Amino acid sequence: METRKIAMPLGIVIRRQPGSTRWAKWVWRVVAVLPGAGAADWTELRREGEIVEYHAATVPLELHRADAEAYMVSLSMEPPTVFVILRRDDDAQSPHEYVVHTATVSAYEAQDYQDSGEEIIEPVPMPAGLVAWVRSFTDAHFAQEEFKKRKRKRHFEDLKEDGIGDPRIRQAADIYRTPSQTKPSQTKPSQTKPAQTKPAQTKPAQTKPAQSGNARPDKPKETLH
Repeated sequence: METRKIAMPLGIVIRRQPGSTRWAKWVWRVVAVLPGAGAADWTELRREGEIVEYHAATVPLELHRADAEAYMVSLSMEPPTVFVILRRDDDAQSPHEYVVHTATVSAYEAQDYQDSGEEIIEPVPMPAGLVAWVRSFTDAHFAQEEFKKRKRKRHFEDLKEDGIGDPRIRQAADIYRTPSQTKPSQTKPSQTKPAQTKPAQTKPAQTKPAQSGNARPDKPKETLH
């Protein structure tokens, strides 16, 4: 039977160090994860001056078949990343400002927490053993969909509107017709008698007698006194 869900206990290591401003006394950061770790509640692991590292908690890291694509995104990061979600501790008497809410290797789930703005998301490099565990599950369930070109259905290709482009059918307008298919409309001659028109009355043109080019006007004769 195919496994749809698996889980592993994951220890969360948090480092506390002095803050760089007077408004933040301490800075808390997730620095490592411990695959297969036992239960813990802020167990001190090492101390160097004021810098202290704690095994703060152990939470179940769950993998679900439906989220295989999101795990592939986390595995493709440089380096492969697990995300630890922290929330502020509501206990005013607690010596620690944060509590571990959960851990995930889903990049999409981590983004959802980031968008809410109520939690702190700490990305942590996956140890080699955790990478192998997550990759084995992801490879078994992730199948990248192959792009397939959609084909036009045949009954749409063969569909033709009746009468479109048929020169035998008289139509007011047909954009499917070619110019060679169009014929001038044949109309019967009108049976009405032609209108009787009177001949136009034109006036004779008034023309001047032409003068030949060689003719010169006669000079008046000189008279002797």
